[in-house]
Amino acid sequence: MRPRPPVKGRGIFSGTGIIITGLAATLAALVFPVWSYVDRPGTPADLLSAQTVATQYGPLSELDRDFITKVRLAGLWELPAGRQAEEKGTTPAVRTAGQHLVQGHTFLDQRVRDVAAKLGLPLPNDPTAQQKQWLATLNAAQGEEYDREFANILRLTYGRVFSLVAEVRASTQNSLVRALADDANTTVLDHIKVLEATGFVDFAALARDLAASGSPSPTDSPVLSGGGTGPGQVIPLTPSGSPTYALPPAESSPPPQSETQTQPETQTQTPAP
Repeated sequence: MRPRPPVKGRGIFSGTGIIITGLAATLAALVFPVWSYVDRPGTPADLLSAQTVATQYGPLSELDRDFITKVRLAGLWELPAGRQAEEKGTTPAVRTAGQHLVQGHTFLDQRVRDVAAKLGLPLPNDPTAQQKQWLATLNAAQGEEYDREFANILRLTYGRVFSLVAEVRASTQNSLVRALADDANTTVLDHIKVLEATGFVDFAALARDLAASGSPSPTDSPVLSGGGTGPGQVIPLTPSGSPTYALPPAESSPPPQSETQTQPETQTQTPAP
């Protein structure tokens, strides 16, 4: 009996087997990247939080670090500006505003250095180029021109930082940053009030400048050095509330005068018969 010849075209090397194998390989190539993307670090959620660092006081975001840096930078130029206003101001209100700046930023600088030390963040030791330019402008001004430059430059900078403080206070998950934002909010609001009380703030120009500059955005900040605990391990911290330094009362600016003042009407009484 003659042996049966082998059947051709069967097995994985047949035409049908090659097609099936090719389809399986294509499916695996499509599925593997999705599976590996989901399971590996670097998913969309991870990428969104890539700039957030875990600390024992809660997650520290890029905005938090930017805020801490800005508080330090503010003190580096506003402290000398306040001391200068105490000497060069031509009115008691300007000199009082300078005193508020000195006492407020002395307090805030101590706070921000303490917070940065606990979080392991480096802090700048020199003002920015823009801040140095503002100081140069104040150094060159004299008399009433100095009063106006001082009130308007400082009021503009406080208007910009005020929204940043509010954003940080509303969004931060870090207890140290939250307490620092409370202190910064109290100090900034006080300084805004005493600057406006000088009577030299040009509110129309201020509104135009703030509209042109837009809202503040986070800048490149140094990354937290060293390790930390998980975000869930948060140490509760009681906010320090209002600053403890004593501030002199701000002098009130004179009320605005209208071009035409209405005189009170006087009633004439008819004598009794």
